[in-house]
Amino acid sequence: MSRLTHVSSGPYAPPAAARELTVASADGARLHVEVHGPEDAPAVVLAHGWTCSTAFWAAQIRDLAVDHKVIAYDQRGHGRSPASPACTTDGLADDLEAVLEATLAKGEKAVIAGHSMGGMTVMASAERAVFRERAAAVLLCSTGSSRLVAESTVVPMRPGRLRTRLTQHILGSRAPLGPVTPVALKILKYGTMGPGSAPHMVEACARIVHACPRRVRYAWSQVLDLLDLDHGVRQLAAPTAIVTGTADRLTPPVHAHRLAAALPNCLGVTELPGLGHMTPVEAPEAVTAKIRELVTTYVQVKEGA
Repeated sequence: MSRLTHVSSGPYAPPAAARELTVASADGARLHVEVHGPEDAPAVVLAHGWTCSTAFWAAQIRDLAVDHKVIAYDQRGHGRSPASPACTTDGLADDLEAVLEATLAKGEKAVIAGHSMGGMTVMASAERAVFRERAAAVLLCSTGSSRLVAESTVVPMRPGRLRTRLTQHILGSRAPLGPVTPVALKILKYGTMGPGSAPHMVEACARIVHACPRRVRYAWSQVLDLLDLDHGVRQLAAPTAIVTGTADRLTPPVHAHRLAAALPNCLGVTELPGLGHMTPVEAPEAVTAKIRELVTTYVQVKEGA
């Protein structure tokens, strides 16, 4: 991984994996997968969001890998997973299914955490037999199932057709992001993070996002623009916790509360005051603690009983 894609020291520097593998999805797409921590420990699977990579979960991986088997993978076209022409929610579900099959032992279950598009991956997988067999519990971070563009507040104006069109233009831009400059950091912070986010958090996110190829960024923006996974939410039977930032402009808290109302087994919504869309980076301890809580309740106790 190029040093341009992440910071090289501190809590957001990606740790070295215990092992790496390449997993083939149903359509042949090849996925970069990392496994951290002890193989015989309780399992956690991390699915990152749009324009991100496994590096996004660096803080969670570093903490959890001490006593968990942590599995993280690059979504197709992101990080070290080659681009694929099949940019669909079914493709995302195929990919997660392939990763679960390749990394979990027979009968082994995991807590599956998805951020943004990673959460949408979970929703798209809800009816898959492999997912249902493997998911002990789920954490959805800063995500939604539909109306993403219409309800985004990236453009500071009243809701309506004009705001939706402007948001589509911004999020679906084909323009290159260019180098990580002070101006680029301010733009990214405004659009994706809370006003109090520390500079090192903003820089970590910017380096990850700016490393995403623009053709990949554009292709997936079109999928998110038309997203409708409301049916998948209603089929997500695993115990599911939700985390949202109150200052999230990309997936405002209205999405979290709509998910909570539709989920069959919702464990509640945790609102993080003043935080934006990048909750695993902005509040690493809170997100990691929620994952640990789910593991303790639904893997170590129930699965080991």
